[in-house]
Amino acid sequence: MKWRLRPGLRMDAPTPQDDEFPWWLVAVLALGAYAFWHVLSDSMHRQILFTLLKGVRITVFVTLISFALASGVGLLLALGSSSKWRLVRQSARFYVEIVRGVPILVLLLYVAFVLAPALVELANWVGGRLGFDPIRSRDFPLLWRAVLALVIAYSAFISEVFRAGFASVPAGQVEAAKALGLSGWHRFRFIVFPQAIKTVLPPLGNDFVALVKDSSLVSVLGVLDVTQLGKVTAASNFRYFETYNVVALIYLAVTISLSLALRRLERRWRKPAA
Repeated sequence: MKWRLRPGLRMDAPTPQDDEFPWWLVAVLALGAYAFWHVLSDSMHRQILFTLLKGVRITVFVTLISFALASGVGLLLALGSSSKWRLVRQSARFYVEIVRGVPILVLLLYVAFVLAPALVELANWVGGRLGFDPIRSRDFPLLWRAVLALVIAYSAFISEVFRAGFASVPAGQVEAAKALGLSGWHRFRFIVFPQAIKTVLPPLGNDFVALVKDSSLVSVLGVLDVTQLGKVTAASNFRYFETYNVVALIYLAVTISLSLALRRLERRWRKPAA
């Protein structure tokens, strides 16, 4: 399928939707202000909110660490997918296709209760030959098992984002850089990556927002994030309606704020240089 553009319209040009007044944002802000006013004015909602805010730190930590590591692994996988060595290409594709085919929740449980103990056994086997004391499976915290699972899951998706971005760079520019005698690293650093990052920024932002929401899956391991604290709070006070309203409000506040910030950043990157 080929995309057709109207005459005079560039891919990096602002669309008519960019000039529209964001009435949807006004509605969101009005609803958000009313929701927060209702929460803060009610003692029960206020108590629940202050309890759940303790889990925001864990949610933010899991999201930032997982996304940073997943981006690094995804970049390596994207480079491996375009490697000149067949074994590296096929290995990268094998990893991506396998991981993308497994639900994140299943992968989270597999990493936590299968892969993590196997890694501990491997570490003990290597450490025993080097004279180190053995470690126990419980020494591998559930928080880091959850982070490892999210890194594995999202690195596969992010690698496809990077691969598409690299493929969007015109081949003629790469050939011209070769003709100028630039090495592979310099071609990537000065030609490919600066142009590809403008293409991959929007989908990377989408993945980051999605990871904020998927970080709630760590609650199945008992990690005390916002969702887990909400489950514990609702189970103790039986105020399920109020508790999960506050949980949803916290996630909406975070994700909508991130979406607006990423959209602003995308517009700044899209502006032509003066």
